[in-house]
Amino acid sequence: MNKKQNNVRKVKKPSMHVRKNDQVTVISGDHTGKTGRVLRVFPETNRVVVEGVNLVKRHTKPRSNKQGGIVEKEASIHASNVKKVD
Repeated sequence: MNKKQNNVRKVKKPSMHVRKNDQVTVISGDHTGKTGRVLRVFPETNRVVVEGVNLVKRHTKPRSNKQGGIVEKEASIHASNVKKVD
């Protein structure tokens, strides 16, 4: 076996206080006070995508099966800026 393979450490995936489909409210930033459902969770970067929060406009090129134009979609926000709603 190669020496480099022996020295590889396994990184433990960090735990998060919110999970997919949790109802959360934004507690800081430009979207303070908005509530929504968690669509995606990125534990490696400690970020979440919340439905209806942090909308950005993407200019898409027409493809063979999709029409081009300006599409609004949710961008990720840092997990420390959201709080779980009971």
